[in-house]
Amino acid sequence: MESPEEILKNALRRVNETMQQSYLIPFISDVESTKSAELISRNPQNRAAVRLVLACALAKACDSSRDARMPYTEIGLASAFSGRTFDEKYIGPFSLKHQLPVNETTAFLTPALRNQSSILTPDLNLVGRPPVVYQSALQLLSAVESSDISAENLLAEIIRWLILLREEKKLRLNSLLKEVRETGVGALPLSAEEIVILLEQHLQSPNSSRLPVLIVAAAYETGGILLGEEIRNLESHNAADKQTGSVGDVEVFLSDEENVVTGYEMKMRRVTITDIEIALHKILAHEKLQNYIFITTEPIDKNILEYARSLYESTGGKEIVVLDCISFLRYFLHLFYRRRTLFLDAYQKLLLDQPDSSVPQILKETWLTLRQAAELRPERTTNA
Repeated sequence: MESPEEILKNALRRVNETMQQSYLIPFISDVESTKSAELISRNPQNRAAVRLVLACALAKACDSSRDARMPYTEIGLASAFSGRTFDEKYIGPFSLKHQLPVNETTAFLTPALRNQSSILTPDLNLVGRPPVVYQSALQLLSAVESSDISAENLLAEIIRWLILLREEKKLRLNSLLKEVRETGVGALPLSAEEIVILLEQHLQSPNSSRLPVLIVAAAYETGGILLGEEIRNLESHNAADKQTGSVGDVEVFLSDEENVVTGYEMKMRRVTITDIEIALHKILAHEKLQNYIFITTEPIDKNILEYARSLYESTGGKEIVVLDCISFLRYFLHLFYRRRTLFLDAYQKLLLDQPDSSVPQILKETWLTLRQAAELRPERTTNA
């Protein structure tokens, strides 16, 4: 019997061999099932259903006595299994290794699936969005269980669609990136204020909660070396501080030390007293931490500023500060004015390197489009 890793490796091999001949050859003969596999693989609103189907198909391929529709041990039948285990242990690492465009985290913790203990039949309402994606996923699992399609072929078919989507996304980003680079040739560098406007526009995009983290990280990558400070690798966007043991969204340490001296926490809402009290517990637990900085995209209440300021003496000289994101950005760009283009490029690289679960593809494309538009301003071309 093949191991889960071997089954996935063989599925990928089959896909690569087929793609050398044609990207359009499906592994499933049934047209409706092929359409369903494409739908769950490519839908931009829901990236969880595809991991659900991959996990269930893999479990079935490993042991034919399992029921692909029963990924919950709570069902209590011999044919049931832990879909979350297959998802986290095998599908997650496989997808990460091959850069497949799926969620970073398991499908079985999404609202539609985490409290389930029912057999996943097509008549089950999973209350997920969009409904058609979950309906297609349930139909595929039933087709596997009825032997209309094999689990191995379903794995290969979905991997095929995910690779197609991955390559399409890369092609679009590379094309836009090339246009941005070509547009910047022979033009004056964007001014600090133009960069501020550009970032303000990007922050106004939907699903932009990761962007303030990238702004601060890019600032330290650009100016940190001059300050003798560096940042730790950014944690997953979905990872809680309790899980990672981190102080905040961005952690700063002195170049010649390992201890975190500054923690940044980003808020796409107003900072509250409760936020500050939680931060207070964190900084008291970290002896070397010197200051904790909130970066918010919303207005800051005066009482919040006063409360944060009042904690300096009681913490033995550890300072809590609340700053506006754009004000932070503007001050940094003028302080390190001659490195403003380095900052812009560092932000762009961090942005494009983020997984789609942290920064959706559309947000990356929006950035490149906005930057190209800024570079194209007629008054910015130079004759000098």
